[in-house]
Amino acid sequence: MWWSLPYGPEKVHGWGPETATLNWCEEDYYLTTYCAEIINTLTNGMFMYLGWKGLRNCISEGHDRIFLITFLGYLLVGCGSFLFHATLWYSMQLVDELSMIYTTCLMCWATFGYGHTPTIQTLLGLFLLIIAGSITLIYHHLQDPIFHQNAYAFLTTVVLCRSWYLMETRLRSTQSATVTRMWTMVRYGLSFFLGGFLLWNADNAYCSQLRLARRAVGMPWGWLLEGHGWWHLLTGWGAYYYIVYGIWLRSCLDGKQGEYECVWERVWSLPVVRRRKGLAANGEANGTRNGVSAGLNGEIKKKV
Repeated sequence: MWWSLPYGPEKVHGWGPETATLNWCEEDYYLTTYCAEIINTLTNGMFMYLGWKGLRNCISEGHDRIFLITFLGYLLVGCGSFLFHATLWYSMQLVDELSMIYTTCLMCWATFGYGHTPTIQTLLGLFLLIIAGSITLIYHHLQDPIFHQNAYAFLTTVVLCRSWYLMETRLRSTQSATVTRMWTMVRYGLSFFLGGFLLWNADNAYCSQLRLARRAVGMPWGWLLEGHGWWHLLTGWGAYYYIVYGIWLRSCLDGKQGEYECVWERVWSLPVVRRRKGLAANGEANGTRNGVSAGLNGEIKKKV
């Protein structure tokens, strides 16, 4: 029907024995001896690109340090997942999955610690450190992916609910239009997450049928049927939306909505929080103008 390449047989495992407790629906080592799951590996490029973009924005726009650290964690998730799917090693699996927990704990600290004293923030940080450490130890002992998935889902739900509560109780009365736009961003971010989750579960539920379909259409068309790869793309996009939403929410809670703006032109464009254009230039111009006026007033007074 169309041009395609046939899937090859499984090749020599270039990275040695597979020690991970998970193995996804994508066939192993069918394309190269140096990558176990080629599509599941390469789709993590979304995390790497968006992590780099977020880090650059935090540095150039002077956002709170916690968001810089959060984007570092986001980037670590992408790197860990890249190495995990390339090797299917248990050690890389831990880097992938536990960095998801740690990054969510950072967002939890940023959300629940807002507006509290340094002492409360420190205690909250210690509490979250204990939670993250406990999840690490329990997961390493049980080696049960369901435990990790439930822990991640619970932490994410708690952080989201707290963010929405702050947005509605502290901003709705004074910035109704901004809150409405924030809710639009939240809905799209959640849609990406849930869409990726559904595709991933379909990949698990119909794996044998999907593998037959992939081999029937060949490469590269069969790659479009890799549900876990779509999970990486959609959750990478959704997680980026949420971190940017957190930055935007923090700037509004701090009363800096006149200094920062969320640039989000289209649904499929990447939102970013930036300083308003011309703010520094206007400030300098106003300062110069005020200085000239003061100088003129001084000269008038001397003459009088």
